[in-house]
Amino acid sequence: MAHPAEVFIEGWRIERRVAEMAREIGERYRGGRPVVIPLLRGAFVFAADLVRAMGTDLSVEFLGASSYGESTSSSGEVRLTLDTELPLAGRHVLLVEDIVDTGLTLAYIQKLISSRSPASLSTVVLLDKKARRKVEVDVTWTGFEIPDRFVFGYGLDGPDGLYRNLRDIMALPEEMQDR
Repeated sequence: MAHPAEVFIEGWRIERRVAEMAREIGERYRGGRPVVIPLLRGAFVFAADLVRAMGTDLSVEFLGASSYGESTSSSGEVRLTLDTELPLAGRHVLLVEDIVDTGLTLAYIQKLISSRSPASLSTVVLLDKKARRKVEVDVTWTGFEIPDRFVFGYGLDGPDGLYRNLRDIMALPEEMQDR
């Protein structure tokens, strides 16, 4: 790794927490055949581990949204990059997000999905950075609450768009944070 970084959350802790959430979510949806919608790109690793451990029948759709551009902090402008194909009306929907910080992207996506008349809408996020919240969002399950640090790995992209493939979640040193 060309950039100095520290292990922020070890892979074994992520694995354990994802399994715990998957059991809870699987129980909630048992027999309900939810539509699981990972938000691309960051949530793909988390979602893959989560759905494999849920133990219930489900459908998977994908939705892409971006508010970061080339920066390590949200621009505040949400852009839809990929939309779902499956009709969501009357279906139980589970949004899967890697990280929520300002809440702007998640609020936009929740409003978009709600407008499609699902039977229910729940959200699971791996990381919640409440210190940066600009709008309140409804998060049903949270993996970890974290401080205001730029993190990457386990699906989240890092410097130069790299490091999504890391098992651990890493953090840049404080002095390298882009605020």
